[in-house]
Amino acid sequence: MAVRKFKPTTPGQRHKIIGVFKGTITATTPEKSLTVGKRSTGGRNSSGHLSTRYRGGGHKRKLRLIDFKRTNDGVPATVKSIEYDPNRSARIALLYYKDGSKAYMIAPNGLEVGQIVMSGADAAPEVGNCLPLANIPVGTLIHCIELRPGQGASMARSAGTFAQLTSREGDYAIIKLPSGETRKVLLTCRATVGVVGNSDHALESSGKAGRSRWLGRRPHNRGVVMNPVDHPMGGGEGRQSGGHPRSRTGLYAKGLKTRSPKKASSKYIIERRKK
Repeated sequence: MAVRKFKPTTPGQRHKIIGVFKGTITATTPEKSLTVGKRSTGGRNSSGHLSTRYRGGGHKRKLRLIDFKRTNDGVPATVKSIEYDPNRSARIALLYYKDGSKAYMIAPNGLEVGQIVMSGADAAPEVGNCLPLANIPVGTLIHCIELRPGQGASMARSAGTFAQLTSREGDYAIIKLPSGETRKVLLTCRATVGVVGNSDHALESSGKAGRSRWLGRRPHNRGVVMNPVDHPMGGGEGRQSGGHPRSRTGLYAKGLKTRSPKKASSKYIIERRKK
């Protein structure tokens, strides 16, 4: 994956850096049987009231049904195409299983069209294969990790991310996550071998405000420019710093721990993200 810069002929092109599709995307239209319509809410709830600000507009999208569980064990699948997904930063791969079924998966780095991938305990620990953590060698880079057996992948799914299986202790695998956190996960949970593709996504720059509007993001105004009735940091004669950075509801934005100290899953966390 590479990125493309522009010789600026307009102000919006001066800082514009976008990904290159040519050579990485092999299909322009998605598999119709694996897509469903996505209804845009514009930040409104079921009553029609605005519940989430700064959302609305944007291009129409279709949801691709991604198989995060990979439960078709022992059946080899051929990678038919690598496709763009407007709903995520990573690329997706269309799989044709030998039994005739089709599915989408998150495309890791190094996955090629025509490659054979498998899932299940009998699968080899190779790029693109999904297998239990008990069957993955220590030190392997993995992604799309389950937190609970059978739940489906929930961690390390965005472009360029990966976790590392560092060791095993009893019924648990010790995994170092992309955030830097080290935690225990049951050995029966599944993960996919490899690093999520499209790692150059982090280098992209929109170049203009209009590209945010295409994504459904409306202009976001700062708290310090509001009135005191609207935000704790609002008000003041002239320009004021706004005091301690905090949210609209008064929670400190820097340094305040928001995780519940009595959360049951804390016992599985060996090392925190923040040292």
